[in-house]
Amino acid sequence: MFRDVSTCNTYNYGDALYWDARYIQEGGSFDWYQRYSALRPFVRNYIPTSSRVLMVGCGNAVMSEDMVEDGYEDIMNVDISSVAIEMMRRKHESIPQLKYMQMDVRDMIFFSDNSFDGVIDKGTLDSLMCGADAPISASRMLGEVSRLLKPGGIYMLITYGDPKVRMLHLNKPAYNWKILLYIIPRPGFERREGCSSSPRSYLEPAPTTDKGLLPADFVLEDPDSHYIYICRKMDDTELSKAPNYALTANVL
Repeated sequence: MFRDVSTCNTYNYGDALYWDARYIQEGGSFDWYQRYSALRPFVRNYIPTSSRVLMVGCGNAVMSEDMVEDGYEDIMNVDISSVAIEMMRRKHESIPQLKYMQMDVRDMIFFSDNSFDGVIDKGTLDSLMCGADAPISASRMLGEVSRLLKPGGIYMLITYGDPKVRMLHLNKPAYNWKILLYIIPRPGFERREGCSSSPRSYLEPAPTTDKGLLPADFVLEDPDSHYIYICRKMDDTELSKAPNYALTANVL
C-alpha cells in the first residue's frame, strides 16, 4: 500500500472496477500489511472466538480462514469486488463459519444496527483514503462500522496511518469509541542490537497525548510500522459518564 497520498491517488482504491481487474489479473491470495499470526495476540485479546465478526474489505486474504482454524465461529466477509467475493466463496464453500457478500463498506444497510461484536479492517480504510472524495468515503464507512457494532464491540483497524492522519477520522463523538493504540513493525523487521536498553513490547499500548497523538519525543523503531487502533463502542452507562469524551484522551 502506498504511504504517500499524492502517489496512491494514481489508482482509485475505492473503485470496484479497479479491484475486479486486479483480482482477475493476479488471482491467488494476498494479505495486506500483516498475517494473522502477527495479529493474533490483539485479535484474541479483544474479540472472543464466539463473536460475530465482520471482515470489511476481505479481498483474497487468508486471515478469515486462519481465524476459523483458530476457533472463530462466525465471520462475515464483505468486499466491493464481486470477483473477489465469488472467488473466496468458491474456495471456502466447505467452511460454514465463513460467509461472503459483495458490498460497499460505505453502505452496509443490509445489516441491521448492532449486528456485530467485532469489525476487522486490514487496509480498507486506507484504500478509501486513496480514492476520490476520501474524507467523505471515510466518514461514511466509519459511520456504518459504528452503527453495526454492538455496545462494547470492537472495531480493529490495521493501517499504515499514524495518529496524526487517522485520529481526525476516528475520534468523532458520533461513533462513541474509546480508542487504544498499538504499533507493530512491518513483517521481517529486525531490531538492531544495542539500539535500546529496554525496548518497548509491541503488545503494550503506545503512549498517547490527550489528543490521542504520539508524544513529540516518541521514536519508531521501524519507520514503516503498522498501527493498530482498538476502537471500543461505549455503552449507555459509559456515555453518561463521559460527557466531554471528544475533548479528552481516548483510553480503554
